Amino acid sequence: MPQKSLVWLASYPKSGNTWTRVFLANYLFHRETPMPINEVHRIGMGDAISAAYARVAGGRPFDPTDHRQALALRPRMLQAVVANDAHVNFVKTHNADEAAFGVPLIPRPLTRSAVYIVRHPLDVACSYARHYAMTPERALQDMTRADNVVVGDAKSVPQYLGSWAGHMRSWTRHRDFPVLILRYEDLIAAPEEAFAKLLKHIGVPVDQERLVRAVRFSAFEEVARQEATAGFIEKSDNAERFFHAGGTGKWRGQLDEAAAAAFVEQNAKAMAARGYTL
Repeated sequence: MPQKSLVWLASYPKSGNTWTRVFLANYLFHRETPMPINEVHRIGMGDAISAAYARVAGGRPFDPTDHRQALALRPRMLQAVVANDAHVNFVKTHNADEAAFGVPLIPRPLTRSAVYIVRHPLDVACSYARHYAMTPERALQDMTRADNVVVGDAKSVPQYLGSWAGHMRSWTRHRDFPVLILRYEDLIAAPEEAFAKLLKHIGVPVDQERLVRAVRFSAFEEVARQEATAGFIEKSDNAERFFHAGGTGKWRGQLDEAAAAAFVEQNAKAMAARGYTL
C-alpha cells in the first residue's frame, strides 16, 4: 500500500510558491546562516522536472515536450517520490487539481495534504509576463483560458494551469484531504503569523525564535542578494532575474487599465472570495 506522504505546495505561477519553499528550507534545516536559494530543492522536488520523468522511463528515450508520454509516466514518477517511506514529501506544483487527458494530476492515494498560495491576479499577471516573456495584457488573456498550458521544454514537462479562477477553485473546493490556503498578501503583512499556520498545518512544532530567523532568512532582500551573487537555478531564461520586486499592488502603472478592469469584471466572484478587488 503506497504511503500517503505527498504534501503539495501548490499555486498559480508567480504567486509566492518559491518564497514559501525558501521559508520552509530555512526553518526545517535550522541553520545559523541563510539557506542558499539554490539548495531549496532539498526539501522537496517539483512535479514538472524533466529529469525526474526520464529517470522512471525505464531506459527508453524521453521527450519532455510529448505531453502524452509525460502523463503516462507521471504515476510512476510520483510513486518513486513516496517510495522513500518518509511521512512527508513536499512537492511543488503549478498544475490545477484536475485530470489531464484522463490522468489525475493530484492522485488521492498518495496525497497527505496541500498548501495553496494565492495572490492578487493582477500582480500575478505582471510577474507571469516577465517570467514567460510576454506583455502583461497577454498574460491576463492566458489567465482567463481554461486550456492554458505551459508547454514542455528541456527542463520541464507540460504543466496544466487552466484559468486563474479555475485553478484556485480546483484547489480550494471541498475535498478529501486538508488544504491550507495562504494569501501572498498576508505573508507580506504578517509573515510570522502566516508561516506559523503553515508549520502547524504540516505538523511541525512552532519555535518562535526559529520562526523569526527563518522569516528573516527568507526575506526578499536576502533572496535577491543571493540571486545577484550566485544566480538562481529556477530563473526563467526569458527573465533578467527571478526575484524582481515582490510586494503588492505593483500592477498599478504596469497594466493597461481597461484590460485590468475587464479581467476583474470577468473574475469578480473568484477574486472577492479571497478579498481581492480592483
